[in-house]
Amino acid sequence: MSTQTTNYLDLIERLTAGAKLELYNIDWDEYENLLSQMGDFPGHRLSYDAGRLTIVSPSLEHEDYKDFILGLARTLSDEMNLTLESRGTATFKRKALKKGVEPDTCFYVQSAASVIGRRAFPNREYPPPDVVVEIDMSHDSLDKFHIYAALGVPEIWRYDGERTRFYKLTGETYEVIQNSLAFPTLTAKVITEHLELSKADGHTAALKAFRQMLRSRTPS
Repeated sequence: MSTQTTNYLDLIERLTAGAKLELYNIDWDEYENLLSQMGDFPGHRLSYDAGRLTIVSPSLEHEDYKDFILGLARTLSDEMNLTLESRGTATFKRKALKKGVEPDTCFYVQSAASVIGRRAFPNREYPPPDVVVEIDMSHDSLDKFHIYAALGVPEIWRYDGERTRFYKLTGETYEVIQNSLAFPTLTAKVITEHLELSKADGHTAALKAFRQMLRSRTPS
């Protein structure tokens, strides 16, 4: 481990929950070296954009919302008899683009077959997930969108503590949509409603209510 990497890790260790650290003039090898040393900080998220490295230490509230949204997606895929493969905060990176990012969580639906049973890809470059989830409690994820666009992520779900928005990739930018691409019957409003329910009644009750809602909409 280089002295410089050790210095970065010392800075990261001091990050409090919800804090963000930005480093500049970081070359690709330093970024990859730091990624390999992040085992002691499994909850931290790193994003890299042509020399700019951002490290975020999520709060417990942040993680709670992320876990619940993934629970909604799993429930929906189960009710629709779809395959869903989550890769959590996997690192998505492309050396040629000098870009890398770790979402709050992510999953494959339409392209799930491409990752089932696979834990290794050439140059450790995972194919882009069908959906990336970003929770914006203390930091804005919008400045990561161009990284996701460059990597070819087709859809982003973003929750800011009050409202959920869905975004689809159009060309090199994202535009807001009402219905999910991965789950065409799902609206961002429904996600927000059940997030609010989870705050009042807890995950189990809110997921149960979500499942009941889905079944009530399914023709018998």
